[in-house]
Amino acid sequence: MTIPQRPTEGIRSLDMTSLKALAHPLRVKIVDALGTYGAHTASGLAARLGESSGATSYHLRQLEKHGFVRENTERGSARERWWERTPEGISVTPIEYPPSPSERSASDLLTREWQANRDALLQDFLAHGSSDLERRWFEASTVNTTNLRLNSDQLLQLVAEIETITERYAALYKAEGVPGTRPVQIQLNAFPVMDAEEVPEPPDNVGG
Repeated sequence: MTIPQRPTEGIRSLDMTSLKALAHPLRVKIVDALGTYGAHTASGLAARLGESSGATSYHLRQLEKHGFVRENTERGSARERWWERTPEGISVTPIEYPPSPSERSASDLLTREWQANRDALLQDFLAHGSSDLERRWFEASTVNTTNLRLNSDQLLQLVAEIETITERYAALYKAEGVPGTRPVQIQLNAFPVMDAEEVPEPPDNVGG
Protein backbone atom coordinates (compact mmCIF):
# COMPACT_ATOMS: atom_id res chain seq x y z
CA MET A 1 0.00 0.00 0.00
CA THR A 2 1.32 3.43 -0.95
CA ILE A 3 1.07 5.79 2.01
CA PRO A 4 0.06 9.31 0.94
CA GLN A 5 2.31 12.17 1.96
CA ARG A 6 1.05 14.80 4.33
CA PRO A 7 0.89 18.20 2.60
CA THR A 8 3.95 20.38 3.13
CA GLU A 9 3.43 23.20 0.63
CA GLY A 10 2.70 26.41 2.48
CA ILE A 11 3.60 24.85 5.85
CA ARG A 12 6.47 26.43 7.77
CA SER A 13 8.57 24.21 10.03
CA LEU A 14 10.04 26.40 12.75
CA ASP A 15 13.77 26.52 13.34
CA MET A 16 15.12 27.14 16.82
CA THR A 17 15.25 30.92 16.47
CA SER A 18 11.69 31.19 15.17
CA LEU A 19 10.41 28.69 17.72
CA LYS A 20 11.78 30.73 20.62
CA ALA A 21 10.57 34.00 19.06
CA LEU A 22 6.98 32.72 18.94
CA ALA A 23 7.08 31.03 22.35
CA HIS A 24 5.30 33.76 24.31
CA PRO A 25 1.63 33.47 25.35
CA LEU A 26 0.61 36.85 23.95
CA ARG A 27 2.44 36.26 20.67
CA VAL A 28 0.66 32.95 20.20
CA LYS A 29 -2.67 34.67 20.92
CA ILE A 30 -1.88 37.44 18.40
CA VAL A 31 -0.96 34.97 15.65
CA ASP A 32 -4.06 32.89 16.42
CA ALA A 33 -6.34 35.95 16.45
CA LEU A 34 -5.04 37.21 13.11
CA GLY A 35 -5.43 33.75 11.62
CA THR A 36 -8.95 33.33 12.98
CA TYR A 37 -10.47 36.80 12.62
CA GLY A 38 -8.35 38.42 9.91
CA ALA A 39 -6.44 41.70 9.83
CA HIS A 40 -6.43 43.93 12.92
CA THR A 41 -4.73 47.05 14.16
CA ALA A 42 -2.66 46.87 17.32
CA SER A 43 -5.45 48.64 19.20
CA GLY A 44 -8.05 46.25 17.77
CA LEU A 45 -6.00 43.28 18.90
CA ALA A 46 -5.56 44.88 22.32
CA ALA A 47 -9.33 45.21 22.71
CA ARG A 48 -9.96 41.64 21.56
CA LEU A 49 -7.27 40.11 23.76
CA GLY A 50 -7.67 42.31 26.83
CA GLU A 51 -4.16 43.77 26.55
CA SER A 52 -2.69 47.24 26.16
CA SER A 53 -2.04 48.56 22.66
CA GLY A 54 1.55 49.16 23.70
CA ALA A 55 1.97 45.45 24.41
CA THR A 56 0.35 44.32 21.18
CA SER A 57 2.36 46.87 19.16
CA TYR A 58 5.62 45.61 20.65
CA HIS A 59 4.86 41.95 20.08
CA LEU A 60 3.61 42.61 16.54
CA ARG A 61 6.95 44.17 15.68
CA GLN A 62 8.77 41.15 17.11
CA LEU A 63 6.53 38.77 15.20
CA GLU A 64 7.11 40.75 12.01
CA LYS A 65 10.88 40.35 12.41
CA HIS A 66 10.48 36.59 12.35
CA GLY A 67 7.96 36.44 9.52
CA PHE A 68 4.84 35.48 11.46
CA VAL A 69 2.87 38.63 10.65
CA ARG A 70 3.08 41.37 8.05
CA GLU A 71 1.60 44.80 7.51
CA ASN A 72 -1.49 45.01 5.34
CA THR A 73 -0.57 48.13 3.38
CA GLU A 74 -3.88 48.19 1.50
CA ARG A 75 -5.73 49.00 4.72
CA GLY A 76 -3.12 51.01 6.60
CA SER A 77 -2.74 54.76 6.89
CA ALA A 78 -0.18 57.21 8.18
CA ARG A 79 -1.85 57.05 11.59
CA GLU A 80 -2.84 53.40 11.85
CA ARG A 81 -1.17 50.18 10.71
CA TRP A 82 -3.15 47.04 9.96
CA TRP A 83 -1.56 43.66 10.53
CA GLU A 84 -2.29 40.22 9.10
CA ARG A 85 -0.89 36.76 9.61
CA THR A 86 1.49 35.57 6.91
CA PRO A 87 -0.13 32.87 4.76
CA GLU A 88 2.03 29.91 5.80
CA GLY A 89 0.78 27.34 8.23
CA ILE A 90 3.04 26.56 11.20
CA SER A 91 4.37 23.12 12.07
CA VAL A 92 5.87 22.39 15.48
CA THR A 93 7.21 18.84 15.84
CA PRO A 94 8.94 18.44 19.23
CA ILE A 95 10.73 15.23 18.26
CA GLU A 96 12.65 17.14 15.57
CA TYR A 97 14.19 19.60 18.05
CA PRO A 98 17.26 19.00 20.23
CA PRO A 99 16.14 17.56 23.57
CA SER A 100 17.42 20.52 25.58
CA PRO A 101 15.25 22.14 28.28
CA SER A 102 14.93 25.47 26.44
CA GLU A 103 13.70 23.97 23.15
CA ARG A 104 11.38 21.58 24.98
CA SER A 105 9.99 24.44 27.06
CA ALA A 106 9.38 26.57 23.96
CA SER A 107 7.62 23.82 21.99
CA ASP A 108 5.56 22.84 25.05
CA LEU A 109 4.44 26.44 25.51
CA LEU A 110 3.36 26.73 21.88
CA THR A 111 1.35 23.52 21.86
CA ARG A 112 -0.21 24.33 25.24
CA GLU A 113 -1.26 27.84 24.21
CA TRP A 114 -2.59 26.70 20.85
CA GLN A 115 -4.67 24.00 22.51
CA ALA A 116 -6.01 26.43 25.10
CA ASN A 117 -7.11 28.79 22.33
CA ARG A 118 -8.75 25.95 20.37
CA ASP A 119 -10.55 24.68 23.46
CA ALA A 120 -11.87 28.16 24.27
CA LEU A 121 -13.42 28.53 20.80
CA LEU A 122 -14.97 25.06 20.93
CA GLN A 123 -16.40 25.61 24.43
CA ASP A 124 -17.87 28.94 23.29
CA PHE A 125 -19.58 27.16 20.40
CA LEU A 126 -20.90 24.37 22.63
CA ALA A 127 -22.23 26.86 25.17
CA HIS A 128 -23.83 29.36 22.79
CA GLY A 129 -24.05 27.92 19.28
CA SER A 130 -27.54 26.46 19.50
CA SER A 131 -29.02 29.66 20.89
CA ASP A 132 -26.98 32.39 19.21
CA LEU A 133 -26.39 31.07 15.69
CA GLU A 134 -28.88 30.93 12.88
CA ARG A 135 -30.15 27.39 12.42
CA ARG A 136 -28.34 26.95 9.07
CA TRP A 137 -24.96 27.56 10.73
CA PHE A 138 -25.63 25.21 13.62
CA GLU A 139 -26.85 22.43 11.31
CA ALA A 140 -23.77 22.80 9.08
CA SER A 141 -21.40 22.30 12.04
CA THR A 142 -20.18 19.12 13.65
CA VAL A 143 -18.60 18.01 16.90
CA ASN A 144 -17.85 14.41 16.11
CA THR A 145 -15.89 11.52 17.59
CA THR A 146 -15.09 8.30 15.72
CA ASN A 147 -13.25 5.47 17.48
CA LEU A 148 -11.07 3.22 15.31
CA ARG A 149 -8.30 0.64 15.65
CA LEU A 150 -5.47 1.50 13.25
CA ASN A 151 -1.80 0.78 12.80
CA SER A 152 0.60 3.67 12.35
CA ASP A 153 0.51 3.52 8.52
CA GLN A 154 -3.28 3.58 8.52
CA LEU A 155 -3.31 6.52 10.92
CA LEU A 156 -0.83 8.39 8.70
CA GLN A 157 -3.02 7.70 5.67
CA LEU A 158 -6.11 9.02 7.44
CA VAL A 159 -4.34 12.16 8.69
CA ALA A 160 -2.75 12.82 5.28
CA GLU A 161 -6.13 12.57 3.53
CA ILE A 162 -7.81 14.87 6.05
CA GLU A 163 -5.00 17.43 5.87
CA THR A 164 -5.02 17.35 2.07
CA ILE A 165 -8.73 18.16 2.06
CA THR A 166 -8.47 20.93 4.67
CA GLU A 167 -5.45 22.47 2.93
CA ARG A 168 -7.35 22.47 -0.37
CA TYR A 169 -10.29 24.24 1.23
CA ALA A 170 -7.96 26.69 3.00
CA ALA A 171 -6.40 27.59 -0.36
CA LEU A 172 -9.84 28.17 -1.88
CA TYR A 173 -11.55 30.02 0.95
CA LYS A 174 -9.07 32.18 2.88
CA ALA A 175 -10.20 35.53 1.44
CA GLU A 176 -11.68 37.98 3.93
CA GLY A 177 -14.77 40.05 3.36
CA VAL A 178 -16.67 37.60 1.14
CA PRO A 179 -20.43 38.11 1.72
CA GLY A 180 -22.08 35.33 3.69
CA THR A 181 -18.84 34.04 5.22
CA ARG A 182 -17.66 34.03 8.81
CA PRO A 183 -14.63 32.48 10.53
CA VAL A 184 -14.89 28.69 10.81
CA GLN A 185 -12.40 26.51 12.70
CA ILE A 186 -11.79 22.83 11.96
CA GLN A 187 -10.31 20.68 14.73
CA LEU A 188 -11.82 17.46 13.41
CA ASN A 189 -14.66 19.39 14.86
CA ALA A 190 -15.97 22.05 12.48
CA PHE A 191 -17.91 25.01 13.81
CA PRO A 192 -18.36 28.77 13.40
CA VAL A 193 -16.29 31.01 15.65
CA MET A 194 -18.86 32.54 17.99
CA ASP A 195 -17.36 35.97 18.68
CA ALA A 196 -17.16 36.89 15.01
CA GLU A 197 -19.78 38.12 12.57
CA GLU A 198 -20.98 36.86 9.22
CA VAL A 199 -19.97 39.16 6.37
CA PRO A 200 -23.20 40.79 5.14
CA GLU A 201 -24.38 40.63 1.57
CA PRO A 202 -23.91 43.91 -0.34
CA PRO A 203 -27.06 45.99 -0.80
CA ASP A 204 -28.88 45.57 -4.08
CA ASN A 205 -27.86 48.11 -6.67
CA VAL A 206 -31.12 49.97 -7.11
CA GLY A 207 -31.38 52.45 -9.95
CA GLY A 208 -28.63 53.28 -12.37
